Amino acid sequence: MPQAPLVLASASPARRRLLEQAGIPHRVQVSGVDEEAWRDLDPLQLVQALALAKAEAVGRQLVLAEGERVCGVLGCDSLFVLDGAVYGKPRDAEEATSRWGRMAGSWGELHTGHCLLPLGGESPQATPRLATVTTRVKFAQLSEAEIAAYVATAEPLSCAGGFALEGRAGPLVERIEGCFSNVIGLSLPLLRRWLA
Repeated sequence: MPQAPLVLASASPARRRLLEQAGIPHRVQVSGVDEEAWRDLDPLQLVQALALAKAEAVGRQLVLAEGERVCGVLGCDSLFVLDGAVYGKPRDAEEATSRWGRMAGSWGELHTGHCLLPLGGESPQATPRLATVTTRVKFAQLSEAEIAAYVATAEPLSCAGGFALEGRAGPLVERIEGCFSNVIGLSLPLLRRWLA
């Protein structure tokens, strides 16, 4: 693991928790990138473009204290794809309920774009490392009452895809194929390889 901390270009509490639990030193600086301006790409290109844009935005804004070192800026973005349709965070409870009606009993894919922008001195120097990690997720068959109870928690309104695997949606997920932490917000195995 790096001696100098990462700068996480994300407001996501789930990504912060993953880094904390893995013992990866970091600090947070939110990028301010307008994600809605990028919606015309296919999902794999979109998450990669947004991860890069977030890392580069923070890299340009980053101010280091005298003697402070960071190993790089990490940008991430996640989208959920179900039956070819792309989903970010639901706009409201009605949309979340409708989406969960389609998700129940189905497989979907969670794509997370990752960008590690290495830093040298006080400004970005090296070529960014880019990758997209995809994890398949199988949801349980659910009744309307179960869906309504989950949506009533408001958890799905703050999550890409409308569910938080590490939260109340955990019991609603039957299988995962691929990287577990990727579904929560970033791939720890990928980050380990990058930081080794």
